[in-house]
Amino acid sequence: MNPPANAAPDNLADWTVLKFGGTSVARRAGWETIGALMQRRADEEGTKVLVVVSALAGVTNALQAICDAHADADAVRAGIDALVHRHEAFADELGVERGAVRDRLAELIGLGVDPRAASGALDWQAEVLAQGELLSSTLGAAFLQAQGLDVGWVDSRDWLQAQALPNQNGWSRRLSASCLPQADALTRARFADAGPALRIAQGFIARGEDGGTAILGRGGSDTSAAYFGALLGARRVEIWTDVPGMFSANPRAVPDARLLSRLDYEEAQEIATTGAKVLHPRCIHPCREARVPLWIRDTARPDLPGTVIDGGAATVPGVKAISSRRGIVLVSMETIGMWQQVGFLSDVFERFKAHGLSVDLIGSSETNVTVSLDPSDNLVSTNVLDALCADLAQVCRVKVIAPCAAVTLVGRGMRSLLHRLGEVWAQFGRERVHLISQSSNDLNLTFVVDEALADDVLPTLHALLAQSGAMPVHETAVFGPSWRRICAADAARTPAWWETCRDEVLARAARGTPRYLYHLPTVRERARELAALPAIDRRFYALKANPHPAILRTLEAEGFGFECVSAGELEHLFAVLPALAPARVLFTPSFAPRDEYEDAFERGVHVTVDSLAPLRQWPELLRGRRVLLRIDPGFGEGHHEKVRTGGREAKFGLAEDALPEFLAAVRELGLRITGLHAHIGSGVQDPRHWRTVFARLAALADRIGTVEVIDVGGGLGVAYDPDGEAFDLGAYGAALADARAGWPHYSLWVEPGRWLVAEAGALLLSVTQVATKSGVRRIGADAGMNALMRPALYSAWHRIVNLSRLHEAEGAPADVVGPVCETGDVLGRRRCLPDATAEGDVLLVAHAGAYGMSMANRYNLRDLPAEDVFDV
Repeated sequence: MNPPANAAPDNLADWTVLKFGGTSVARRAGWETIGALMQRRADEEGTKVLVVVSALAGVTNALQAICDAHADADAVRAGIDALVHRHEAFADELGVERGAVRDRLAELIGLGVDPRAASGALDWQAEVLAQGELLSSTLGAAFLQAQGLDVGWVDSRDWLQAQALPNQNGWSRRLSASCLPQADALTRARFADAGPALRIAQGFIARGEDGGTAILGRGGSDTSAAYFGALLGARRVEIWTDVPGMFSANPRAVPDARLLSRLDYEEAQEIATTGAKVLHPRCIHPCREARVPLWIRDTARPDLPGTVIDGGAATVPGVKAISSRRGIVLVSMETIGMWQQVGFLSDVFERFKAHGLSVDLIGSSETNVTVSLDPSDNLVSTNVLDALCADLAQVCRVKVIAPCAAVTLVGRGMRSLLHRLGEVWAQFGRERVHLISQSSNDLNLTFVVDEALADDVLPTLHALLAQSGAMPVHETAVFGPSWRRICAADAARTPAWWETCRDEVLARAARGTPRYLYHLPTVRERARELAALPAIDRRFYALKANPHPAILRTLEAEGFGFECVSAGELEHLFAVLPALAPARVLFTPSFAPRDEYEDAFERGVHVTVDSLAPLRQWPELLRGRRVLLRIDPGFGEGHHEKVRTGGREAKFGLAEDALPEFLAAVRELGLRITGLHAHIGSGVQDPRHWRTVFARLAALADRIGTVEVIDVGGGLGVAYDPDGEAFDLGAYGAALADARAGWPHYSLWVEPGRWLVAEAGALLLSVTQVATKSGVRRIGADAGMNALMRPALYSAWHRIVNLSRLHEAEGAPADVVGPVCETGDVLGRRRCLPDATAEGDVLLVAHAGAYGMSMANRYNLRDLPAEDVFDV
């Protein structure tokens, strides 16, 4: 039986398509890399290779400027002359004869005097814009041929045919075209026979319906590569760029963003569509339809695996990425008459269609419809908007809100994640949100905010998503290393103290576990770093973080005072340090009983009050005293809602609007307010926070008139994740110095706890069992939430290692759990400890020096952990 007419020959070779952007092709070294990669794919994989290239970096912008200046012949001539000079100079750099591009440059020069230039005809603009890719590909082919490679040159317009889509206008048909590749076997066979095994083609351009040139729009080179991949049924399409792949956020703005190792087409499409710049969204559809995998690779780091996008990616629920798009325009349309009015929306959207505008997001109510316009998909100009609004005004009241930004969470199962997004809702609750949109495919949730807010909010939101588990960053099937770790890969990493002293730490574990171990040199190092900041007058260590006697003695020797929150802490402190001067102690209780205040006054320490109640209930106790007043500035910060100690929902501090009544009671009792204090959260990373708090308190102090001290609390952030960003102590000191400069007459006090001791502590555990249930591997330990409450209480993340097998390879993900009879008794999920982990191995939980033993308990009647000190 004869084969079908469109059957492919049996010997049709595989193709791999590689795309390189303008930065890569604008350097000789870039072309050397391209040639090496082409040869490697051919030699090692036995495939034919098609390389698709962009114009040299900056050239497309220069060509666009020529198009924009079409009516100014002198400007057009000057722009073309500059491009001719640049390409001739680049030919010299490549060692290629200028004659290789003589015809191409002549074509560019001819377009400058083309009669169509005066009117800026769209077909003329398309031909002008195409010259960048035609020139770069011609130069590249000549260079690689000179290097001895058998490389052929392909005109993409011979293979990619633009096709009109419904409702396209003339501009989009010519300058933002789409293609439907003829992916039949005969076309593939014809392409295979059309030249050598290594070829170079242009991105960005296609053949128009009239036979002229059409442009695929910005990002068109990615799209061209995808079209070729689909047309050829390629083994894969590789997009080579300046980052290693798609990330969970823009890595330039969020250094802790994680590389997305593998995604399915749908999630990648959403991430690209909602703002990720590394991949143009239009390039995914052709590959998805043809089931061709997409790889995103880093030209500067060619050995990194990058991101793989295909149909075989693991389905992992959760937020995969947070992205933003700037320049969003909202159009709000309001009329009472729209309620149950047949055809209202049709009338409205007909007007958008008439002006060639596509709508992105839609929000509606009984009397209002608000839509967003994305400039990346629309020609949104003032003239277009004015004309649209004039048309819409015939049927409704119109309001344009701009500039805005769309911040989008992307991932599978967004609806099922809503209960985990409390921190995200709270963050947006502090900002002005114009529109919230949840996609019908359950793949994204978008917030439209003022454009100025977008950049600042992304790092915070990314951290909140990771901390809450809504973004499962420890799912190794999806998430790779952070951008910070990738950038630091070549730098020498400073080992943790317990890595340096591993043998001794294991010897301490042999005395019995669970056991806390505290490294006093680390405590001293942190104390001295803080003491070196000249803006701070007094430093009080928050005793609740860790009251171990050795730590208290160490900090006292470093000149620290102490902050206590209970009579028990005061008693413990003075038992350990009986000669401690009371002036070095600060008592800051919350809803404590009267006798605790009495004890504090009797000891002569600084006492803080934070509400009117003590003054009203115990006037004789407080009469004539000197006290500090804790203020709630009306907002909270921190890594988790349960550590935010400011704002209406927090029990701490006097609200600012209650200050007049409080001061009236102060006058009645002859009290003297000597200091103002605020601590509004823990785990704060932004150093500007404390400058804001100081300024807020100083303004109130000026009104009171008796204040001598401003206490801005503690809460300095700690990087529990080794990939996390270390707290910027220098910026913290600079912010405090800046605040002091405005109010130099007030002394500045701080009261850190966690930052001083978290890194210095480790919890040592022993493995009890290793078991698998329903595909979930669990590693049991001899203590859990009874020894370390933070993971259960705050969803806190701690690094967990198998210290007995520290240098063995990571194994399959496992949950590390304790022996407590609670579902929440999990110290860490999806941790990749060695596969050989077994009973008796020593586990180490890092950064456990703060709020570890101080919160430990005997639930289930389990013994408290032992404590040990390490001072070498």
